[in-house]
Amino acid sequence: MIRKTISRILVVLFVFGLAIDAEAQRKKRKKNKKGKTEQVAKPKPKRPAPKKGGIQPYGKVVTKDMKTDDGLFKVHSKDQKYLFEIPDSLLGREMLMVTRIAKTASGIGFGGGKTNTQVLRWQRKGKQILLRVVSHTVVADSVLPVHEAVVNSNFEPVLYSFPIKAFNKDTTGVVIDASPMITSDIKAMGLPQFRRTQYRVSRMDKSRSYIERVSSYPQNVELRHVKTYVANRPPSNPSVGSISVEMSNSMILLPKVPMKRRYFDERVGWFARGQTDYGLDAQKSKTVTYLDRWRLEVKDEDIEKFKRGELVEPKKPIVYYIDRATPEVWRKYIKQGIEDWQVAFEAAGFKNAIIAKDPPSKEEDPDWSPEDVRYSVVRYLASPIPNANGPHVSDPRSGEILESDINWYHNVMTLLHNWFFVQTAAINPEARSNEFKDEVMGRLIRFVSSHEVGHTLGLPHNMGSSSAYPVDSLRSASFTKVYSTAPSIMDYARFNYVAQPEDKGVALMPNIGPYDKYAISWGYRPILDKSAKGEKPILDQWILEKAGDPLYRFGHQQAGGVIDPSSQTEDLGDDAMKASAYGIKNLKRILPNLERWTTKKGETYDELATMYGQVLGQFNRYMGHVAANVGGVYEHYKTADQEGAVYTHVDKDHQRKALRFINKELFATPKWMLDKNIFSKTQFSGAIERIGGMQARALNNILNAGRMARMIENETLNGNKAYKLTTMFYDLRQGVWGELYNGRTIDTYRRNLQRAHISRLDFLLNRAQNQRGANAGYFKQSTVNIDQSDIRAMVRGELNRLKRDIRANISKAPNTTTRYHLQDAIARIDKALDPK
Repeated sequence: MIRKTISRILVVLFVFGLAIDAEAQRKKRKKNKKGKTEQVAKPKPKRPAPKKGGIQPYGKVVTKDMKTDDGLFKVHSKDQKYLFEIPDSLLGREMLMVTRIAKTASGIGFGGGKTNTQVLRWQRKGKQILLRVVSHTVVADSVLPVHEAVVNSNFEPVLYSFPIKAFNKDTTGVVIDASPMITSDIKAMGLPQFRRTQYRVSRMDKSRSYIERVSSYPQNVELRHVKTYVANRPPSNPSVGSISVEMSNSMILLPKVPMKRRYFDERVGWFARGQTDYGLDAQKSKTVTYLDRWRLEVKDEDIEKFKRGELVEPKKPIVYYIDRATPEVWRKYIKQGIEDWQVAFEAAGFKNAIIAKDPPSKEEDPDWSPEDVRYSVVRYLASPIPNANGPHVSDPRSGEILESDINWYHNVMTLLHNWFFVQTAAINPEARSNEFKDEVMGRLIRFVSSHEVGHTLGLPHNMGSSSAYPVDSLRSASFTKVYSTAPSIMDYARFNYVAQPEDKGVALMPNIGPYDKYAISWGYRPILDKSAKGEKPILDQWILEKAGDPLYRFGHQQAGGVIDPSSQTEDLGDDAMKASAYGIKNLKRILPNLERWTTKKGETYDELATMYGQVLGQFNRYMGHVAANVGGVYEHYKTADQEGAVYTHVDKDHQRKALRFINKELFATPKWMLDKNIFSKTQFSGAIERIGGMQARALNNILNAGRMARMIENETLNGNKAYKLTTMFYDLRQGVWGELYNGRTIDTYRRNLQRAHISRLDFLLNRAQNQRGANAGYFKQSTVNIDQSDIRAMVRGELNRLKRDIRANISKAPNTTTRYHLQDAIARIDKALDPK
């Protein structure tokens, strides 16, 4: 019985177990409509939750309430949080970051100026994305052994590091939070160091700094952020103790394949950039310099036409859009100034190479923006700044200009009015008013537009251009209608102040000239089937074909003092004395009419005061043009295969003629500009100081240590062929102290001039410092060791000679004031000779 009972229990358990197993199997299977069974997937095990601060699912990072701006890469934003979704295809690609002050505090220049330019590279490193700074200043070909040394010596610094927040949905990109970088005080992206030093900035105030916006376009991403800095010496609003600026950072994708370079030659003026290339076959590190220029290429189907000399359209023309904010009345003139350059590009083999367009309206294209790097724009800025400028953005690897925005400030019209008035009103009735007709101002705007566009094409100022024309040719209608007033619109040869009232029909301003066509052709004409290095003999030959012809000469702009008198700003013609004499004649014609041409009933005399200042300013420019000839040295760029010197001293007689001109026109008091009627209506005092200031500036300019050092060197090298420093001192003494030798009364103006002369000699003897020489393109300065040169010895001798002459003439003084003045002059000289 017991065995039967146990057996039955085991059978029941077995059957029950089978039933449970069968039921479990039924739950695991189900029948489909065709009677077939399907395997039901087992539930997946739960993933562990992401660690706090680690990589999160895309949907948790990029939430539905964020706005997305799709472009070069997606930018997701909410409040002050900005996420960048960077595709893997952009990791390792190079981008150019251009930093500008977009909106500036009062006193910090003007908005739009570049403060920093860097090449950046996004790079993944584990769970981090690094933003690295790439340098292209030192290079070597990657196939050369020296390349490894160059790489090891130029390890790319990390600008910022971002933890990866998420991968995008198809894992082809990463998401990072860029907000901390934009809100941090990264000097490369904020106020430049020299401004921080200037205004004694101690720190950035995060509580008053914020992100304005981040915009993504197909080829660039634009960051706008306001930075507030605590400053001990702010340029404005000192009570606030801080500076706020809006910074702009443009991150621009560089082309995968850089444009073919064109190598620089100093004989043709061009904006350029350089690299130290250790891969060259040279026994020293060598810098290669290449042009900044647009990528103008011949279409494949037009190559044979181009070879036959036919004009062809480029693959991609240069297009400028006119800002929507530009007043309608001026739009056509700005466009004309842009398209005036078509004639220069025709010399390079292209037609329709540069085009001006209106931008689409907001209705036509609401997404069009001047910040989109695909568009170059003439930006119209409502600003009191009387200026315009033409910056551009270039690929540092090749010099390719990627984009340019010309900044056009509304008040540039004030500048144009004042120049045109003071330089042409004597012969031009259209310039004799406070407000020009639209057609007249439009022509002036066209001129400035064309000049600024020239900069964006790669051309710097050519200050040596205007000296190519004989002065008297500028009075010829037939000559100026063909050649205008200078061979290059890139000179500061403003308006024709040489022309006289009888010179009917003469041109008044420059156009695109022979030099401009030559330079554009030299820089842009394609040289097919040649490497950058292979182009060099051809480019050299193009220069040699024009060598020696002043129409095609490039003269560098000079800063730090004028060394070469044939390469000055604001001058005209090949003889500064002759041109200035004509200019002064015209100023003498303008002055008696100034009140009539600048005032209206019911208005103040403000414009009269302004234009009187402009007359004096123009006269002062003439004196500067002339003074530069004293101790001047001409600079004509040449290579070793060309004959003749690069540097040549100005002819002795020409230098002496220049000083005598200043003695006559300025140091002999220019009484024609002492208009009592104007004084009585524009100022309660200051006439004496104005004249004295002009005379003192000219004296200091002539008695410049660098100028005197060049004169001493000229005499040392060339003997009697040189204008000697002792002769210059004699000529100056005769001009400044003439009353000692002719017995005339010394008036107020002349007494001030004579005291200024003693003061300058005192400075040179006792306080002048040594100066280091420089010849760095724009900046030129002669080396002067003031203690060891002859300058102080000659100044001491001149003071003693002057003291002797004054002492001999005190008893002959025609009046008490003159006698007191001469006694004071001796006391001043004694103090200079023995300051202790």
